[in-house]
Formats: sequence, C-alpha cells, structure tokens
Amino acid sequence: MNENRNKRNDKLAEKIIAGLASRNMTGYYVQTKEEALKKALELIPEGSKVTKGGSMSVLEIGLDKALKEGNYDYCDRDATTDKRAAELFAYSADVFLGSTNAITEDGVLINIDGNSNRVSAYAFGPKKLVLIVGMNKVAGDVDAAMKRARNEAATINAQRFGLQTPCSKTGACMDCKSPDTICCQFLITRFSRHKDRIHVILVNDSLGF
Repeated sequence: MNENRNKRNDKLAEKIIAGLASRNMTGYYVQTKEEALKKALELIPEGSKVTKGGSMSVLEIGLDKALKEGNYDYCDRDATTDKRAAELFAYSADVFLGSTNAITEDGVLINIDGNSNRVSAYAFGPKKLVLIVGMNKVAGDVDAAMKRARNEAATINAQRFGLQTPCSKTGACMDCKSPDTICCQFLITRFSRHKDRIHVILVNDSLGF
C-alpha cells in the first residue's frame, strides 16, 4: 500500500479506536492479515464455542482455517447442511466472528442483512463479537456508511450469491422490494451496553466488500 495512504490510515485508525472506546467498544489496529489473525486468536480462548456469519474478511485472514485446526468448539455454518441449526448456535456462542459493511470515522457500525441471522447476533446473543474490518470499509459519517453498505457491500454480495436483484444488474442500490433482496434489516450499532462484548480489529488492508 502507498506510504502516504499508510500514514493516513494510521491516523484515521487512531480516531476510529477512540470513537469505539467512547461507545463502549474496543478497537485494535494492525498492519497485516497475519497480525489480524494473531490478534483475533488472542481474543478467542481455547475451548470456546465459536461461529461466524458469512464474512469474507474472516476467511481472508485465515481465521476460519485456524479455528478448524485449533482447540475450539467451532460451528462452521458453511460446512453443515442444517443451516438453521448453525445460525441458532450463534445465540449461545462464546464468540461470534464477522466484519461490518461499513464503519464511521467515529466508530459507528453499519450492517445490512437478508436473513437477519448476522445482524440479530450482532445485536444480542453471543457473549463476544470479534469483527475483522479492512480500512476500505471506513466512511465519514452514518449517511456515507449507509451508502457504502447499500451500494457496495450489498450489491457485491447480491452478485456473489447470484441473486436476481436490480442492484446485481446495475451495480447500484435501486431501493428494491425484490423477493431476492438482501437489504431486509438495517442495524446501526452506536453503543454497546455491555463492556468488552464488541471487539473491532482494523486492518491496514482491503478486506471483504
């Protein structure tokens, strides 16, 4: 990554972490995927009940693979035929893994979901959230973060899943009511009532969508 962009990201990460702290959430900043994996594993005690949403960022840093090979009670929803049981496992999990569709410079998390299992687990259920967030997901404010979530994250995911939504054809949100829409539930996380529940690992890299 360009040296000047690195300097900018370093300073911006400081602002985001301070914003997260003001919202009773904990932030960390690392330079590489390898460092992100190490930090994530530090936050997941061995023997923990762990599961994840459909996060590409979790896969990209190798966390999914590390959990499968480690000493964890890991429910891999991608490897089971009973998707609903895997989704319900999240609510009693010690740790739920994921990312965020966007994060503001002052630490607000924006997420959009179709089936809503991910955003519902973010809001309540698992004891701890560990979110892997590339600096590509940073937006200036809530409005900008919502636009990013709808026009970039949701659109790319609709294309990834082969859904027949207008955005998958146009590349931009059409505010549709398509049967395939994945913009069913919107979650704005502006504060965590429970200290030490939400942990955000910012990575100086482009991860996920």
